[in-house]
Amino acid sequence: MNASVSVPSLFNLRPEAEQAPASGIVDVYNYGRNREGLIPLWVGEGDLPTPSFICDAAARSLAAGETFYTYQRGIPELRQALARYHERVYGGSADPERFFVTSGGMPAMQIAMRMVSGPGDEVLVPTPAWPNFVGAITVAGARPVAVPMVFGQNGWNLDFERIERSVTPRTRAIVVNSPANPTGWTATLSDLRAVLDLARRHGLWIVADEIYGRFVHDPAIALDGRAPSFRDVMSPEDRILFVQTFSKNWAMTGWRLGWLEAPAALGQVIENLIQYQTSGTPVFVQRGGIAAIEQGEEFVSQQIARARTGREIVGRLAETGLVELPPPGGAFYAFFKVKGGKTSKEVAMALIAEANVGLAPGSAFGEAGEGYLRLCYARKAQDLEEAVRRIAAALPRIAG
Repeated sequence: MNASVSVPSLFNLRPEAEQAPASGIVDVYNYGRNREGLIPLWVGEGDLPTPSFICDAAARSLAAGETFYTYQRGIPELRQALARYHERVYGGSADPERFFVTSGGMPAMQIAMRMVSGPGDEVLVPTPAWPNFVGAITVAGARPVAVPMVFGQNGWNLDFERIERSVTPRTRAIVVNSPANPTGWTATLSDLRAVLDLARRHGLWIVADEIYGRFVHDPAIALDGRAPSFRDVMSPEDRILFVQTFSKNWAMTGWRLGWLEAPAALGQVIENLIQYQTSGTPVFVQRGGIAAIEQGEEFVSQQIARARTGREIVGRLAETGLVELPPPGGAFYAFFKVKGGKTSKEVAMALIAEANVGLAPGSAFGEAGEGYLRLCYARKAQDLEEAVRRIAAALPRIAG
């Protein structure tokens, strides 16, 4: 995983703080920062601003003076809206008491990890993986255990035998991100049942990141237009925590609004952790979240359509013969292997210098990501077509 920060010993910091991993993308980002004409495809967000109907809802809330402390678990109206949203997308009934509003997906992840792991514990993380999983586990005092996925002709898949071998008496949880950042791997129902069976046998928690669940592109996998979910296979007594965010579906990355779904019986524990983390999420931000859920379905559909167009455009990189890029099943990332002997950071730096395109090095997502690059294709077609043209022109000089 990424190296931790080096701190002089005289400060005598706690190891979980000192060992928090640094971002593997920052060096590349800083190298390309402020380059005129650079096409930035290195971070996990699209190029559309938040829709006006969401911003207007937040503005009305501010104008009404909703600027005071609020419910730690989230305002009732948003928790009820979240329950209705899950009923609409996943079917069945949903209890508002299972939903806890957080100031972004990352606080939801940190709360989940603090509940299920700590010093001396281990958490399994299939890799390549979003580096913030490792960060959340590390700052909770636990040890992330990377379990490399298998890459083949059809893309990435979980290595269930390796996962089974990685379980020890110290293992407390497994992180499952589907559709996945950065690989685009999307679990089938069979995959989810296998993970759930393993978790039940070993008494593990599952921390499920299904943030990209609406962005599924492979019709052979999709269920009613969305990715398979643990909700399709779980029982009420299963130990599963769902981490979610408003960032991707509704173009709200800068709003810092997310939610944690958990058994209602854990409500007081989660409320306490929110109290000592943020003391609640601003009401005006939550009002924007309600508008997103209740009025944003057309916008989400547009986002998904743009991503599918982007996936098709970026897939043309395979025609260069210099990359391996099986079509990703979901999310909005192309995670492709570049042929040649250079490191992913070297290739990413060279693409900035020679193609003026910013991509994330695969090494930022763990050792299993070395040799790959991540490209976010949640962007307008014109930019992606130009980026593909530039990359294709530069790769013959870079990859050798």
